[in-house]
Amino acid sequence: MSSPAQLPFADLNGVLKAAGEETRLRIVALLAEAELTVSELTDILRQSQPRISRHLRLLAEAGLVERYREGTWAFFRLGDRGGGASLARELVARLDPRDVTIARDRERLTTVRASRAAEAQKYFARHAAQWDRIRRLHVADDAVEQAIVAALADKPFRSLLDLGTGTGRLLELFGPDLERGLGLDMSRDMLTLARARLDRAGLRQCSVRQGDIYDLALPKDSFDVVTIHQVLHFLDDGARAISEAARVLRPSGRLLVVDFAPHNLEFLRDEHAHRRLGFAPETISGWLAAAGLDVVAQQTLSPNRKTEGKIAVSLWLGRDPRVLIAGAKEREVA
Repeated sequence: MSSPAQLPFADLNGVLKAAGEETRLRIVALLAEAELTVSELTDILRQSQPRISRHLRLLAEAGLVERYREGTWAFFRLGDRGGGASLARELVARLDPRDVTIARDRERLTTVRASRAAEAQKYFARHAAQWDRIRRLHVADDAVEQAIVAALADKPFRSLLDLGTGTGRLLELFGPDLERGLGLDMSRDMLTLARARLDRAGLRQCSVRQGDIYDLALPKDSFDVVTIHQVLHFLDDGARAISEAARVLRPSGRLLVVDFAPHNLEFLRDEHAHRRLGFAPETISGWLAAAGLDVVAQQTLSPNRKTEGKIAVSLWLGRDPRVLIAGAKEREVA
């Protein structure tokens, strides 16, 4: 076990002062669960926004939490580096999750998360029939699909899980070469469109169903390839989604993530429920590595100036480092 990070007396004293207050300790515990905005913390803690902002400033100055901005929104999370961040995680680990205060805050956090999900669901319900047209904002679909096919072309695969399948386009793209394709999505409107697409293509080996990207009702080591295409920017915890996706990969399996590069089209957040305005290459690469995958490829496709697309699209490919024993019979999932 590694020894805890050491701090000079003055720094440690400052960290303890920052954490040694009821509301600030509650904030530390909440940020260990999720990235949150000031307004979300205000809803959970039932305190004024100026008061919460002051507490966050003190915690950030002490290195217990980190703040980062996306457009007009500011997100806060538990610190990742330094002695203050290490101490914050130690404090959270020592908190009794059954404590009345902690349990109540977690219940309110659950409500905040449900509100986020409901907002996204309303959007999908309104725009299910227009989803393919909305994608014209970014690099052309045919260019993105060519890059997706190329990224997975180094070896054949028999099973594909598409998370946040939307209209089922990736299942249609790879379906003819699959023994089993499965698409999961939370939106019934999207699933209706996906089923119609697969029926038209005659892909009986592919199916779609409703599912939770954070809690896949699937066993470990189930699929050769998992794809997460234009989904993470809707989520409040992309790292958790990637970790769950990695769990169902077979040895030597691959996880392909496709999403927006960083951009400043703020209206996508306001009008289309985008939680994140794209991702830097190192963000997704870090999440893949944290999930135990080797990052084997990353590329960014820039939009053609002659088209209406304004947003670059990035691809990340992670591989399960476990070696698949040659000739071993692979398990199939009923």
